[in-house]
Amino acid sequence: MKAVKLSVISAAVLLSTSAMANVITNTGTAVANGTRTVFKTLTKPAAVSAEVGTLGYGANIAWAVNDTTELQAGWAGGNIASSINDNFDANGVNYQVKTDFSNPYLGVQMRPAANWFTVGAGVIVPDNEIEVKANPQSNGTYRIGGKEYDQNDVGVLEGKLEHRNKLAPYLTVGFRPNINNNWGVFGEIGATYLGKVDAQINNVSNRVVTSTDNSTITNTSALADQAERDIEAKKYANWFPIAKVGVTYRF
Repeated sequence: MKAVKLSVISAAVLLSTSAMANVITNTGTAVANGTRTVFKTLTKPAAVSAEVGTLGYGANIAWAVNDTTELQAGWAGGNIASSINDNFDANGVNYQVKTDFSNPYLGVQMRPAANWFTVGAGVIVPDNEIEVKANPQSNGTYRIGGKEYDQNDVGVLEGKLEHRNKLAPYLTVGFRPNINNNWGVFGEIGATYLGKVDAQINNVSNRVVTSTDNSTITNTSALADQAERDIEAKKYANWFPIAKVGVTYRF
C-alpha cells in the first residue's frame, strides 16, 4: 500500500511539474515573440466550469497553455456527507458524520491524446470540518475496546476529525466532450491523499462506568480516548475518492 501511495503522489507531482514547465516555456516564448503576455493570458481564461462531486459543489476557471494543456484554479465544498456517505464504523462503533468542506485547488488538465480523454493532477488546500457523533447499537449500548457499555451510562460521544495534510496531491482521469463550440460536459474520477487523521472525541460526563458484563470498570474519559484511537487506527478517509461531473463554457 505504501508503494501505491508513493506512486500516485509521485505521478501527481511529475505531471504538475511537467505542465508547469510547459507553462514557463510557452509563456516565455509568448512574451519574447510579443504574441501573448502573462497579463493577457491571465485576463483571458479559456473556460469556466461548474461541478458537483465527492469534494462538494464548486466551480473552476481554466487558462490554456497550449492545445492540450490547461491550468485550473477552483474550489469545491459544502456539506457533502449527506449526499455520499454520512456514517462509518470504527472498531464496532458507528459514527454519524456531518461535514463542511472547503477545498480550493490548483492543477493542470491535460489531453494526452488530443481527444476527449483527460488526465488531471495538482494540489488541494483542504480546510474541511468533519464532525462525528457515535450511534449506539440497536440494544442501546456502545461497544468500545471489545466491551459493551450502556448508552445511558456513557452519555454522548462526539467530536471532530482533522486530516494532517495542509497540501493534498490529487490525480484524476476523465473525459471532456464538447456539445458545441462553447458548451461541454465532463466527468472525472481519481483520489487525493489527505494524510493521517487526528480525532478528538469528547464526553462531558466524566464518570465511572461498568461494562454490561460487569468485567470492566473504567470512566467515560477513557472510553472517549479509546474511541479516538480506534478512529485513527481506521485511517478514515486518508485516501479520499474524487468523483465529479460538471458543465463547461469555453470562450
